[in-house]
Amino acid sequence: MSEGLDALVVGGDHDRVVGEVVDVVSRTAPEIREGLVGRRQPVGGEANPTGDTQMEADVWADDLLGERLRAIEGVGEYASEERESVVDCGEGLSVAVDPLDGSSNLVSNNPMGTIFGCYTEPIPAPGTALVAAGYVCFGPVTTMVVATDDGAAEYEIDGGDRRLLEGSVTLPREPTVYGFGGRVPEWSPEFTAFAREIEGECKPRYGGAMVADVNQVLSYGGIFSYPALGSRPAGKLRLQFEGNPIGYVVERAGGRSSDGEGSLLSRDADELHGRTPVHVGSPDLIDRLEDALA
Repeated sequence: MSEGLDALVVGGDHDRVVGEVVDVVSRTAPEIREGLVGRRQPVGGEANPTGDTQMEADVWADDLLGERLRAIEGVGEYASEERESVVDCGEGLSVAVDPLDGSSNLVSNNPMGTIFGCYTEPIPAPGTALVAAGYVCFGPVTTMVVATDDGAAEYEIDGGDRRLLEGSVTLPREPTVYGFGGRVPEWSPEFTAFAREIEGECKPRYGGAMVADVNQVLSYGGIFSYPALGSRPAGKLRLQFEGNPIGYVVERAGGRSSDGEGSLLSRDADELHGRTPVHVGSPDLIDRLEDALA
């Protein structure tokens, strides 16, 4: 493991595998970012397993990460938001990835990123089976947040190098920003009332890529929500690839995650591409949200 990950260990053989997964994701991130050029168009007539339009960059990033992560000794399964089923690699940890979160932002050239989670159980698995998770954010610079049960750390990625920025990422106590997804007319009356309260307390920050929006919450304090919608009562975001890993990161940084009733990490995982409402951020705000939705 590199500097900073030494303090974020999961124990036993898992520690080595997590370290190699993090190394692969961080080394591959600059290639993914550079490879976005010329791959900003939809794949003709194709959609991913949950019906979202696949961009050329989605497929390319999945192929690149999939090949490298499957080659790690101790990775037993590889699952991707872009694939119909889990790939069996042998014995070991199960790795789930969203290769390019927020790829719809390719057209408008807004931030996006990569999300990953390492599970000790076969996928689909609950968040309680995570031993590590993290994300890469392609912003003005490329950064990476990695979490294990010991906490969260943030890195800056430059070429093939990963430099530690903060060895103990902690959600700021004072909430500052919020980002709420979905069309407002499709929000429930209860969520709408909650949103109106938060609008008077925090600044809006929503850019269409959960990685970037959550990164702002980790930086400034606040809340990110993609609630259940009238057209999507089960939620829009995927539990395995987005909800669990992001919930794990935020909780390890001292925040809370919720599906509207309780921690995302306690939610049952029945389907590989199952969806969930996602709420993460400052504990007090998540408590208030759950009270509002009750």
